[in-house]
Amino acid sequence: MGKFLKLLASALIAPALLTGCNTAGCTDNQNSLPLAGFYSMSTGEAISVDSIAVWGVGAPGDSLLLSASTSASQLYLPLRSSADETSFCFAYRQTALDYEDFQDTITISYTSQPWFISEDCGAGYRHTITSLRHTCHLIDSVGLTDSTVTNIDREIMRIYFRTADAGEGDTQ
Repeated sequence: MGKFLKLLASALIAPALLTGCNTAGCTDNQNSLPLAGFYSMSTGEAISVDSIAVWGVGAPGDSLLLSASTSASQLYLPLRSSADETSFCFAYRQTALDYEDFQDTITISYTSQPWFISEDCGAGYRHTITSLRHTCHLIDSVGLTDSTVTNIDREIMRIYFRTADAGEGDTQ
């Protein structure tokens, strides 16, 4: 009878130990990061950009978000919960544009609120974007599809670049 009780106790305790730290109920994205998509101003279509480097202005440590050797059509722009404004530099690395004078900056102003995500995920931040400013070298405009940034993985910002269509500038 003693062996049976030990076996029964082991059978009841083992599942509790195995599932006690389960985070399967938590979403993959536990951070509130605005996702920005890249678009052509002339066509309004989504585009993929290359030869562009993006980093956080004044960010501590290595803040390179996009390397010039990478092609991308979207980019997460992390906001600092301890600040009410974050800026990002867009440097164009194509030969004719690789000058500091052509770099663009996007500055996002926002408020941050602690936010309970779920029992499995814990807490995070919800940001509300209050304003956007940008320079206009190759970035034509920046628009928001939603001003609230949560951990939901969706594009909330559109960055419109000045682009040239194939054949533009050709003389015949």
